[in-house]
Amino acid sequence: MSEKIGIAIVGCGTVGGATAKLLTEDIAFINKRSGANLELTALVDRDVEPLTRAGLDPALLQPEFQTVLDNRDIRIVVELVGGLTIAKQFIEKALKAGKHVVTANKALLAHYGEELFALARKNGVSIGFEASCGGGIPIIKALTDGLLANRIDAFFGIVNGTCNYILTEMTEKGQSYREALKGAQKRGLAEADPTLDVNGMDSAHKLTIMSSLAYGEQVKLDRLTVEGIDNLESMDIQMGRELGYVVKLLAAARKTDEGLDLFVAPCFISTDHPLARVSGPFNAISVYGHAVGHTMYYGRGAGGSPTASAVAADILALALGITQSGFNSLTFWPDLTPEAVLIDREKSVNRYYLRLVTEDKPGVVAKITTLLSQKGISISSMIQRETQEPVTVVITTHEAAAGDIATILEALEKLPEIREKPICLRIMEEHSENID
Repeated sequence: MSEKIGIAIVGCGTVGGATAKLLTEDIAFINKRSGANLELTALVDRDVEPLTRAGLDPALLQPEFQTVLDNRDIRIVVELVGGLTIAKQFIEKALKAGKHVVTANKALLAHYGEELFALARKNGVSIGFEASCGGGIPIIKALTDGLLANRIDAFFGIVNGTCNYILTEMTEKGQSYREALKGAQKRGLAEADPTLDVNGMDSAHKLTIMSSLAYGEQVKLDRLTVEGIDNLESMDIQMGRELGYVVKLLAAARKTDEGLDLFVAPCFISTDHPLARVSGPFNAISVYGHAVGHTMYYGRGAGGSPTASAVAADILALALGITQSGFNSLTFWPDLTPEAVLIDREKSVNRYYLRLVTEDKPGVVAKITTLLSQKGISISSMIQRETQEPVTVVITTHEAAAGDIATILEALEKLPEIREKPICLRIMEEHSENID
């Protein structure tokens, strides 16, 4: 066997506990399969209770992080405390001490990835972060290795299991947003404060990381267009189903001649698309390469054991020197690349779904279609509910620029016949494959 490599895990929560169990109960299998010689040396936490709750040996507890930094046998530090403050301090100290780092902290990498990668490079060590974007799904490995020979034309990801569970319940069971959220919290799939999930920011963190790697350009989190699912109404989900669509919160990236088109938003996709069948807390990412065409990566995007699988894979890749090779040779890491060129948000082109609540008067539909025509927006379909006043009108459009749609929405809202604020959702078409 190779030289023994000590590992310290910082944080014994759901993922930290699951990773520790994997590295103790299955360590003989892992070492035999990989040829590595790993040993979990320490678990850094404030008290022993999380370890005993997880069924771990209390002797692993190490309350003082400095002891980990001073231990030369500990070569890899695994940060699993989360957040942007103390986690950043742990990682910076570990890198400066010449230790490799593994993290699942997507928010930290989205905000400070360039800075942390540069610090790792300065100290001759590397960072593994497979678990940051897809839980147990090896999407980082796919983008930085398996698809290395491809130009990435686009990718669309369902990368937040909480939102996908809520949308599945709303779609399949007809639940309201509040009912579905309450159910997600009861099952442990949503936090007591679910804001970062449901407002789209968790997905935006992951989009920042994945798009930076896919396109070899440094993507800034604050430049993304981000919308969540917290304002979705059941009526729109039902109308979408009648039109042959389901709604999913997508982290989307497309390469255009003018720059990258990046956004997080609830979107309608055809029921024929493979992503439409991704239900409950599962995640999936569709990636379109110029040589390979359409590939899709599917699995559990969160949870202790699936995420621990990705964390352990990063530990092994560092122990075997695989991560260091790529970190030192490849040129698309955020600290080595220029800032990404993003298209103006108004130029993002999509199809759209519009729902209007109007008075039941002659000429109302004519006013609506005239406004669309004046902006050159072509109607794909129109449905008018035969109900008592007010009347619901649903329109789907052909491709249109986001800026034109925004102008139309403002104009529609000013019409005296429009009773409520118009509802607008993107309709995402299957991306074309460019292979021969």
